Amino acid sequence: MSRTEPKQLIGVMDVVRIVLGWGAFLALLILHPLLEPPVPAPVLVVALAGIVAVILVCAFGVVKQAEALAHRLGDPYGSLVLTLSIVLIEVILISAVMLGPGEHATIARDSVMAVAMIILNLVIGLALLLGGVRHRGMAHNRTGTSAYLSMLVVLVALAFGLPALIGTDGSYTTAQEIPIILLTLALYAFFLFRQMGAQASDFTEVDARLLRDRPREASASDGGIRQVLAEHRTEILIRLGLLVVTVVPIVLLSHDMAALLDDGLGRLGAPVALAGVLIAGIVFLPESITAVRAALRGEAQRVVNLCHGALVSTVGLTIPAVLVIGMLTGQTVVLAESPANLLMLGVTLLLSVTTFAAKRVTAMHGAAHLVTFAVYVLVLFS
Repeated sequence: MSRTEPKQLIGVMDVVRIVLGWGAFLALLILHPLLEPPVPAPVLVVALAGIVAVILVCAFGVVKQAEALAHRLGDPYGSLVLTLSIVLIEVILISAVMLGPGEHATIARDSVMAVAMIILNLVIGLALLLGGVRHRGMAHNRTGTSAYLSMLVVLVALAFGLPALIGTDGSYTTAQEIPIILLTLALYAFFLFRQMGAQASDFTEVDARLLRDRPREASASDGGIRQVLAEHRTEILIRLGLLVVTVVPIVLLSHDMAALLDDGLGRLGAPVALAGVLIAGIVFLPESITAVRAALRGEAQRVVNLCHGALVSTVGLTIPAVLVIGMLTGQTVVLAESPANLLMLGVTLLLSVTTFAAKRVTAMHGAAHLVTFAVYVLVLFS
């Protein structure tokens, strides 16, 4: 089998996206003193518009590399590359904020809650609506999807529900934190071990239309991940490098714009939590675009792998990380959610279970998820 030469993998636009993303980040660092709130309204609008434009350009570069890797590696490996790249950077940045000056007791709770609502309702809802309209229904691998949802039910309950009942002022005590950290990490590690090993086939496409209409191509599902890595090592390493180098500026820029968003939303009288929702949406923009495009191709299981996989990784890695940092630094980590948000989480998980219990997901399922997200936004403003 012929190997792809590196010069065929790196295009002019790839270089442009990297330079643009990192250039914008360096420009923000240099101009940081001028962007300290309160920022003049015209400067605020121009800065936010510029940051969003750069993020969009970089996002499409990430999507390009992610789809190429998914094409080569097959699922679940292809989806894991994009998911873990974004989630790990997000976890590192949240940890960095906690280790910095100031009090950040609720940053993990607010960030993960926003990610959960965006992924489980907005992204999945939009993907199922558009994909369902185009294909009238899409089949998914119910065993793999059930595994994701089982993980989410347990992880979300440990993260947001249990500390409200057994903790102190919404926080676990030190004696409670240690077993929660160990149980969360053990469950997440076991899930990854099975997903990438004995149960990898549970996370592959099962729609007969996809299996019938598409030609067979070399991927991890054909001869095993080791064979694919050996035969296409150069291509995979270059694309993985391009993906990471392109995705890092997206996350850095989205967090740098947090102060600008807080300032702008404050002037408009919008709730503070809305800034967290917008930032979480921007951080996961590449994954969201990839999921919607997969749905338009009828790849329901890829949508599941991207969306549910991202949230499982976010909760499974973020909560242990912030609890460890809290114990080491003596900071209080508030995880317990408000009754209204706990209700929205419960409704979202119940809706997800009923949606993906069906053999084929449809546009009606997508509409229900989108309405749930709209209600969540209404709760934010209440």
